[in-house]
Amino acid sequence: MTLVLDSLTKRFGPVVALDGISFAVERGQIFGFLGANGAGKTTTMRIILDILRPDSGTATWDGTPATDVPRRTWGYLPEERGLYPRLEVLEQLVFFASLYAIPRREAAARARDWLTRFRIPEYERRRAEELSKGNQQKVQLIAAILHEPDVLIMDEPFVGLDPVNVSLLKEAFGEMRKRGTTLIFSTHQMEMVEELCEAVAIIDRGRLVLGGPIRDVKRASGRRVVTLGVEGDAGLPWLADLEGVTVVKPGQDHTELDVRGRDPQDILRAAMERGERVTEFRIADPSIEQVFIEHVGRAPSEDHHLAEVPR
Repeated sequence: MTLVLDSLTKRFGPVVALDGISFAVERGQIFGFLGANGAGKTTTMRIILDILRPDSGTATWDGTPATDVPRRTWGYLPEERGLYPRLEVLEQLVFFASLYAIPRREAAARARDWLTRFRIPEYERRRAEELSKGNQQKVQLIAAILHEPDVLIMDEPFVGLDPVNVSLLKEAFGEMRKRGTTLIFSTHQMEMVEELCEAVAIIDRGRLVLGGPIRDVKRASGRRVVTLGVEGDAGLPWLADLEGVTVVKPGQDHTELDVRGRDPQDILRAAMERGERVTEFRIADPSIEQVFIEHVGRAPSEDHHLAEVPR
């Protein structure tokens, strides 16, 4: 099964929120959906969920239009949290499960299981407003997965979580992926993308900039990152003579280089030819954040007032 977006376009008045977005997500993938604020991520998610209709283009799951896919196929964790503040945690989880025709007893059992996994079983009789923001977020996620959806779509799932709760979420995502659940999430935390995702799509101002397996996306620009260490403190002035090599981060112990359009091994050969005593030489792909900044021109966390779906 594959989620396929084909040429999605959406306008809000004179503003183009999506301009021909196309990408695919395979069943069981963990997929990162990246873009600066207002790039069109939430609009795209809501079209997949049939909350919004595109002006043109299609979203399909296993060849079926999103408009015809059963609601229980999807789980959704929105960026804006939507718990009932004065309702007890277990009661509202059972209520949300009832929307998918899950019997009360089964819903309560599933809810208690997840509350235990997320280390908050003692809060089942607490009102949501009495919980911390992090615990409210975990309850909201439980509400999104109680019906065991085929696809879980999450808008900034890690915001406001401490490292312990982030670890719990990552563990849960791994379990769901093993069961074949497709997980799609947006985030400004690029380290989460590096750690979890097999594929990504980067959008900017409603257009797809890059997409595909994460390794391919990293290598799309022909850029590599080289770490070079030599004995002594020569400053390595000869690096300036190498075309396609830029010193990114000079240092006493080693120097980080950006290499484009040439074999990184050329740097090692050049160092040896100049009699340098090389103590460290590593070649790596650029980070997803470096790729993002290169193609979008700003860090993903920078706030730009661009078009997005009205809240």
